[in-house]
Amino acid sequence: MIIYLHLVLISAIQGITEFLPVSSSGHLVLLPNLTSLPDQGQTLDVAAHAGTMIAVMVYLRRDIAEMLSGLFSPAGTRTDQAIGARYLVGILILASLPVIIVGLFVEFLDPSFLRLTMTVAIANLICAGWLFLADKGPILHDITGATAPQDTDKSGHHMIDWRQLNVRDACYIGLAQVIALIPGASRSGVTMTMARQLGYDRLSAARFSLLLSLPVIAGASLVKGASLAAAPQKDQLISAGIVAVLSFIFALGAIRWMMGWLSRTDFSAFVWYRLGLGIVLLGYLAIGG
Repeated sequence: MIIYLHLVLISAIQGITEFLPVSSSGHLVLLPNLTSLPDQGQTLDVAAHAGTMIAVMVYLRRDIAEMLSGLFSPAGTRTDQAIGARYLVGILILASLPVIIVGLFVEFLDPSFLRLTMTVAIANLICAGWLFLADKGPILHDITGATAPQDTDKSGHHMIDWRQLNVRDACYIGLAQVIALIPGASRSGVTMTMARQLGYDRLSAARFSLLLSLPVIAGASLVKGASLAAAPQKDQLISAGIVAVLSFIFALGAIRWMMGWLSRTDFSAFVWYRLGLGIVLLGYLAIGG
């Protein structure tokens, strides 16, 4: 019974927090640190990521189908759809390269300090402040040189659609994504924050963050899964299957909720949650936790 409860907890944490700007890795690090439950291990980690990746593919199925249709159109095709699809694929690759390269280096070093509760607490506090500043108005725009179209939202942000993403913006978002290698920083959080800082509206920032998760999650799963495929164990495969299915269900529900939420309001709830989590964790450590 405890084993199945552990699997449900892993799936819920991974599925719900993977795409919300609150850090799934930070919450998964806290699970063994704050409880008597063991670390989930690489097998379940890969399974959880596979489930969340499929959830994104289901949610963005129309965007993905449109890109694939344009990408694999006959050679020499110069339609707007084909050109746009190839451009977006190139942008995704460009934005993914920094975190893939640095991630492989970090995986090789395996720095244990990144999995400390203190690291998660500090990362949450810093990234919460950054998200607040980027979301509330053009306070940080001068740093990245965001342009100023005429249309703005209520917070003074420029209404730029994610399909207008240029090479410069892709580089900024890609570099920001490297920060997410620190548990507690949140991959979705830093990419949405940088997109907001660059002037993209909330839904566009969230949508591009979801799309950008696909190459990153797929790459991480392949790297971790390669070492596990050689000697699979039956009990591990059953547990992995349960985690993958549950993670998919939780992730799809979380994505739909988040996009609905951001269509009505801002990121304030996530900012306050992360500030609260960081403060609680520091308090826990201060009393000898």
